[in-house]
Amino acid sequence: MKARLPKGMGGGGPQNMQAMLKQAQKMQEQIEAKQEELKDKEYVVSSGGGMVEVTITGAHEVKAIGINPEVVDPDDVEMLEDMLVAALNEANRQIDEEAEREMNAATGGLNIPGL
Repeated sequence: MKARLPKGMGGGGPQNMQAMLKQAQKMQEQIEAKQEELKDKEYVVSSGGGMVEVTITGAHEVKAIGINPEVVDPDDVEMLEDMLVAALNEANRQIDEEAEREMNAATGGLNIPGL
C-alpha cells in the first residue's frame, strides 16, 4: 500500500518543486536583506535616568558612549560602571529581540537553524 500525500503537499512533479525552490530562494534573499538592514541600524539606550547613553549597531558594535559629567565621581566609579553595563546589556537585548521578531516575520515563523 502506498502512502499518499494530500494535494499540494509534496509530489506534483517538477513544477511544484521548482516553485518551492523559487519561494525558498526569495525567502533567503529577504532574510539576507533584513539581516543587513538590522546590522546597520543604530540603537541608542540610556541608563541612570539619562546619565549614561550608549549607541550600538545591530552588529553589536559600540559606536559611542556619552556620560553626563554629574555622574563622574572618583569616589564612586562602581556606580558609573554599573550604569554602562546596564545600558550596554539593554541595547544588546533590544537588538536581539528585534532581530528575532524580524526573522520570524521574514520566515513566516519557520524555525530555520542558524538564524
